[in-house]
Amino acid sequence: MAKQLNLLSTGQVITTALHTEMQRSYLEYAMSVIVGRALPDVRDGLKPVHRRILYAMHELGLTPDRPYRKCARVVGDVLGKYHPHGDQSVYDALVRLVQTFSCRYPLLGGHGNFGSVDNDPPAAMRYTETRLAPISHEGMLAEIGEETVEFIGNFDSSQQEPTVLPAQLPFLLLNGCAGIAVGMATNIPPHNLGEVVDGLIALIDNPSLPDEKLFKIIPGPDFPTGGEIVGKNGINEAYTTGRGGILLRGVANIEEVPTGRGNKRRTAIIITELPYQVNKAGWIEKVADLVNQGRLNGIGDIRDESDRDGMRVVIELKRDTNPQEVLYYLYQQSALQTTFGAILLGIIDGQPRQLSLRQLLQEFLDFREQTLSRRYTHELGKAESRSHLVEGLLLALSQVDEVIDILRQAPDGTKAKVGLISRLELSEVQADEILAMPLRRLTGMERQKLEEEYEELETTINTLRNLLGDRKELLKSLKKDLRSLKRSYNDKRRTKFVVKPDNKAFAQQKNKGTQKEKGAKSQVGNLQSQVPVEDVVLDFSQRGYVRRISSSSKRSKSDGGVPDYDFIIQADETNTANDLLVVTSSGKAYPLQIGEIPTTTGRGARGTPLITLLTSTAQSQSESIVSRLLIPENSTNTDVVLLTKQGRIKRLSGEELTNVTRRGVTILKLKEDDELLLTKFVNRGDRLVVASSGGRLLHFEVNDEQLPCMGRTAVGLQALRVGKQHQIVGCTSFEKNHNLLLVTQSGYAKQISASKLKLGNRGDLGAQAFKFSVPTDNLAGIALIKSETEIALVTSNQRVIRLNGESVPLLTKNDKGEKVVELNRDETVVTVHEVVVDNNS
Repeated sequence: MAKQLNLLSTGQVITTALHTEMQRSYLEYAMSVIVGRALPDVRDGLKPVHRRILYAMHELGLTPDRPYRKCARVVGDVLGKYHPHGDQSVYDALVRLVQTFSCRYPLLGGHGNFGSVDNDPPAAMRYTETRLAPISHEGMLAEIGEETVEFIGNFDSSQQEPTVLPAQLPFLLLNGCAGIAVGMATNIPPHNLGEVVDGLIALIDNPSLPDEKLFKIIPGPDFPTGGEIVGKNGINEAYTTGRGGILLRGVANIEEVPTGRGNKRRTAIIITELPYQVNKAGWIEKVADLVNQGRLNGIGDIRDESDRDGMRVVIELKRDTNPQEVLYYLYQQSALQTTFGAILLGIIDGQPRQLSLRQLLQEFLDFREQTLSRRYTHELGKAESRSHLVEGLLLALSQVDEVIDILRQAPDGTKAKVGLISRLELSEVQADEILAMPLRRLTGMERQKLEEEYEELETTINTLRNLLGDRKELLKSLKKDLRSLKRSYNDKRRTKFVVKPDNKAFAQQKNKGTQKEKGAKSQVGNLQSQVPVEDVVLDFSQRGYVRRISSSSKRSKSDGGVPDYDFIIQADETNTANDLLVVTSSGKAYPLQIGEIPTTTGRGARGTPLITLLTSTAQSQSESIVSRLLIPENSTNTDVVLLTKQGRIKRLSGEELTNVTRRGVTILKLKEDDELLLTKFVNRGDRLVVASSGGRLLHFEVNDEQLPCMGRTAVGLQALRVGKQHQIVGCTSFEKNHNLLLVTQSGYAKQISASKLKLGNRGDLGAQAFKFSVPTDNLAGIALIKSETEIALVTSNQRVIRLNGESVPLLTKNDKGEKVVELNRDETVVTVHEVVVDNNS
């Protein structure tokens, strides 16, 4: 039996109090977790695992222009060289750097399944592939090889790894960070790159910039999943003290959706964006549980219609349900409204510190200034060393005979080196360079190259010395780099700001019931019925103005009219009891009661901008008005045709345009980069002509086979196939005895007979109807020519040129047309309009 070791007698055991050892060990463990695992460095915004992943991929050469590599290869390198922890923790960190819904500016690109907003797990690392994203390659790793940061040994001192990456952008603010350490945590929200760069430049220009101005430049976080920030109090508190609660909501719209049974429609709440880090599938399940438990009433169905184009969760409501009340309860009882607890905590000089927004930005600027100084110092040393060598080569070339004589007389290389140093007064490195110089350097061309290189090096050295000697010049270079990165990677803000609603007032009114609402509506109807109905004429101008004139009033020519740079494009006789439907380029329609349009006294007045009469929501959108529709009394036999610039066309039943609420309704779902061009009332059997900028016309009949009726949310069908460089410029309905006027951007025009257009099918390529005199010319628009039709051409300089449509020659589709207007240099015809002649004047 082996003898027991007697450790106590040999003095190898040190007696320590238990509370002392626990305190020391716990503090060491806590600091290890805080500094080496859970909290980010304020300078580059990265935790150690993220920094090691990026540096390992940089060493592997996984740049954005190289092929993707397996994630398992990256994880293996990180584990073997720098990060002695579990492979799953490394892969989880890598996956997050790829996810577009987790990072505002993902640092890695990926191929394969990296999870989803529904909290679906990513595929195993052996299936997925990754490489560096352009923003991380350029903005974080481009200067890693220029001695800009310190390197230390890895866990076994077999490799060197950077203590921090030379980040050129404050990624701690751009992508945010979340981490739980021992006794502390960080939760930094992501921000918009353009706003943060503007804030940095403002602090460089004015270090004492007031917080109010800084908070205007950086108004708040910008989450990758969008959403809405309610109020500013939480943001200001977080930016000032480093800790605050930011109220965040999803984006909800109230729409009418088809029920699938005939043409019946039902009110629904459409969720298009959820708060940051809210699991969509889990949220839908939570709402369903609330409905099943009876805690949320009024919901008939919940559908997830999300696709690759974006999120869309439809919450269909029961009849006579107040959608605002349901939305209120969704905010109160589900994660549709959350509070983001911001904690701006990071590592500075190895210590965790809670910082304000200004301090975070200033810490980055100090680090960036230090990084640039180290980079320029390194570049200056390299340039001076190279300049010294080139100077020696030029000296040798200027005394080439003496150099050759020294080499002939020297018995070996050592004596030759000594001779060069003593006789030509060269340094050792210069002598070594001359001895290593090949004979081709003796040619005149090589001498010229050396002289040019020496001049460039001297210029570089002077520039670098100026940058290092003058802090203002160094800061100018810093701002230049920031602006360059902003131009490359800036994008639009995704998260919007909304004014904080008065939920208490809503809560007091939410129990009034639908019967009271019906009674209020009937009272409004009675009041409206007491107002006398007046027959009026509505004039709509090309510049977006509307005039309401009583039909009984007499207008004389002496009253004047719209200005010369504007003209009437639509005039309708109606009465104040009817509604007008205003359609915008985004495919949304807003109702407007005729009685709400101000009366215009005298034709000299321009009227009122039509957009100002719509709701604040419609005015806040950067959209243009494309159509103004008066709904006919018998809307069942009348349809509306909607046409987009990319050639999508849809026929919508007139019944779909009735009972539209003030907040508007979407009547056409548009694809990306497309917009609504025009809408027209049509009847079955009408003939339509669609024109493209390439000069092609497509003539087809409106019927159920060519153009079937569709719902409001339908995208539509292809009317006329257009190339990538062309778009739709016009559409009109006509009869066989009418002529069509075609006008090009260069001012050429002609008439063609509509009866000679061959009847085609929707979706065809169309027939070429204009032979352009100028190869770069395009069709600007078409118009229908009737008796004494006046045409107005609007140019790119906002000039209005009027002409008589019948004065344009009638030609065939193979003719080039004639020059009808003289345009200035770089001026083109933009649109073609039929002018409405005022017969009452």
